[in-house]
Amino acid sequence: MRSNMHNNGVQFADIQWQNRPLKLEYQWVGTRHSDYPVIVFLHEGLGSVALWKDFPAKFCLDHGLTGLVFSRYGYGQSTPRPAAEKWPVSFMQAQAHQVLPAFFSHLGITNPWLFGHSDGASIALLYAARFSENLSGIVVAAPHIFVEDITVASIRVTREVYLTKNLRARLAQYHDDVDSAFWGWNDIWLDPAFRAWNIENDLTTITCPILAIQGENDEYGTLEQIYGIQRKIPATKIVVLPQCGHSPHRDQPMALSQEAAHFITHATIS
Repeated sequence: MRSNMHNNGVQFADIQWQNRPLKLEYQWVGTRHSDYPVIVFLHEGLGSVALWKDFPAKFCLDHGLTGLVFSRYGYGQSTPRPAAEKWPVSFMQAQAHQVLPAFFSHLGITNPWLFGHSDGASIALLYAARFSENLSGIVVAAPHIFVEDITVASIRVTREVYLTKNLRARLAQYHDDVDSAFWGWNDIWLDPAFRAWNIENDLTTITCPILAIQGENDEYGTLEQIYGIQRKIPATKIVVLPQCGHSPHRDQPMALSQEAAHFITHATIS
C-alpha cells in the first residue's frame, strides 16, 4: 500500500454504499515511509481535499507522518449529491459506520489515526465509538457532540452569505458541484429535526486515545463541545487554543500541528 504514497496527486476509490456506486476522491500526502500509522484527515461540513489546502501535507512532512486526505460523498471531486437528496439526521453516523469502513477496506488501511475537523471530527468520534479497536487514536478539532444555538445561528448566517455574497463562487473552487456540498450540509443543520442530534452517549464506548482541540473564539460552538467529551471519557486530552475560531488549521496551524504531532507520536510510542 505504501509504495505509491507521497503527494502523488488525486486518485479515486470506487466503493459501494447503500446499493449504489460511490467515487471518493483521495490523496496521499507527507512521508512515503513512516514509523507511525497513517493519519486520515476528515474534513468539515463544507470541506474537501482541496479546501484543507497545504495543512495535511505540511503537518505530515514536518513530523515524519503519512497522511490520507479524502472528500466525502457530495464534496470535492467525489460523487455529487443529487439535488433532490436530503441528508438524514443520521448522516454522520452513516459516514462513520458504513462509508469509512468500506473506504478503509478498499485501500487496505489498518489501525489509522483519524484527524477530524468540525463535522469530520464528529464522524471520527462516531467511528471510534464503534471501532476503537481498529484505531490508533483520534484528534478532533472543533467537534460537535450536540447542537447549540450558536451553531445554528452561525449556519443561518452562512446560508445568507452563500445566497447574497461571493461565498458560492469561493467554494466553487473546491467542489465540482458546489450546491451539492453546500445545501447537503446547510439544509440538514437548519432542519428543526436536527436540533435533537446528540452523540454524547455514543462516546462512552471509545477506548482509543483522544485529543480534543477547540479555539476559544469558535463561532460554531462553545467549549462545552470538548469539555463534554472529557466528561464522558476522562482520559481525553483537552487543548483550548487562544485567538482561534472554528478552524484551528487555518487560524492557528502551528499550535495545532505541535499539539497533534506530540500527541500522535507519544501515544503511538507508548
